[in-house]
Amino acid sequence: MRRMIWLSVLSAAIGWCGLATASAREVIPAEQRNPSWSAALPACEDPSVIGQVQSGFASRESSYWQSNLAIAGVDHVRTIAFRPWGADYIPRRYCVARAYMSDGRLRTVSYNIIERAGPIGLTWGVEWCVSGLDRLFYYAPDCKMARP
Repeated sequence: MRRMIWLSVLSAAIGWCGLATASAREVIPAEQRNPSWSAALPACEDPSVIGQVQSGFASRESSYWQSNLAIAGVDHVRTIAFRPWGADYIPRRYCVARAYMSDGRLRTVSYNIIERAGPIGLTWGVEWCVSGLDRLFYYAPDCKMARP
């Protein structure tokens, strides 16, 4: 009995020490790593970013859902966060905009621009979600997981 108490006290002490050291890790900004990140991401309203969201949405709708639904235009574009989890994570810019759909409806589109997420990691990439059209619930509920 005494041995069990001693082992439980010892394991609790080791666990507490592990937690104390885990929370005191050094923060190394992504720009200082090897390979380094530049954090030079395009703005949310950049035409190439909007174009990538529009073409990706149209491609998915036509090939996967056999729909001709498309994003006809975008306005009220704004940045909602830039590197929200700190300097030691992969640089991301989070954006939200109002999308005019080809069916005449207005929807909210949430997207994030990620450094080195493009083809073969050579350039930035975009993840996006259109509210009400996340049919497989990848970013459920209502595209919340596409935002910080």
